Amino acid sequence: MEDEIGIERYEEILRRFAGVSILVIGDLMIDEYLQGSVRRISQESPVMVVEVESDEFKPGGAANVGNNLRALGARVAIAGVVGDDEGGKLLRTEMAALKIETAGIFTDSTRPTTRKTRVIAQGQQVLRVDREQTDPVSETMSELLAAYITEAMTAVDAVLVSDYRKGVLTQETAIHAINLAQEAGKPLITNPKPSSAHWLRGARVLSLNRSEAEELGRRRITGDEKGECAFGESLRSDLDVDTLVITWGAKGLSYWRRNGEYRYVPAHRVEVADVAGAGDTTISAMALSLLAGANTYEAAVIANRAGACVVRKSGVATLTIDELFNER
Repeated sequence: MEDEIGIERYEEILRRFAGVSILVIGDLMIDEYLQGSVRRISQESPVMVVEVESDEFKPGGAANVGNNLRALGARVAIAGVVGDDEGGKLLRTEMAALKIETAGIFTDSTRPTTRKTRVIAQGQQVLRVDREQTDPVSETMSELLAAYITEAMTAVDAVLVSDYRKGVLTQETAIHAINLAQEAGKPLITNPKPSSAHWLRGARVLSLNRSEAEELGRRRITGDEKGECAFGESLRSDLDVDTLVITWGAKGLSYWRRNGEYRYVPAHRVEVADVAGAGDTTISAMALSLLAGANTYEAAVIANRAGACVVRKSGVATLTIDELFNER
């Protein structure tokens, strides 16, 4: 670990993760991986025939955020919607096995559980198939979610809203969550999509990637630091959040705070195997760090290092607290 955070301070923050409880709200998904080999071309059409050798399921979307938080030692409750199907049952079973509170997972028989199936042959992804319904959930589902969020708010330290534009986060649900969190004096941290960002005004931390920030800001971000700094502060002010984070992929992240603080935090350089799910890990580690008493810069450094851990792994992955300790 470099002197940007002393080793003792770094370890002190990480040890406090186990005392944190978080409510995750968002789109629950299944990430499926079909691994196989290609030995022939189909006679029906000039396409590869993948002979499947293994089929693996992992929590995806907001469920992956919950999984990351739990793997880092936090206590987690989760609120979302699944279909009355195999995917929904798999997700409930997996969440329960991880000791994540599942009372806030509601079943809607009118929509499928979102499932992303990645077909991998000879170690290369050759196809992705998405099964989903992205219309907003019904009024009945929104009312059930609102009631659960109200109840769960009393037992958690913070709320993490993770939107993937699959229909769970309606404007009403977002506003209900932010209002409740503010009334309870509990921080709300979010990685929204551009379409939902303005619903979460007043959030403690709002995180976007570069393309999302450019969509919201309605212009491209220039490469010079002065222009980048002005862009971020303007967007933070427009969104009315305490801290805006913009992630730059392999280049790290920057943040802007209401008090005028701006920092660029370079990435921890590693060999990248797969970036899928890295944003979930980054926001999870940043949330836990802040709740464990880190300042914004310390939380950003730890979030970068957590992201570096998971991009070394194939597929949507989590990291353990021991791995993060070893990133010193």
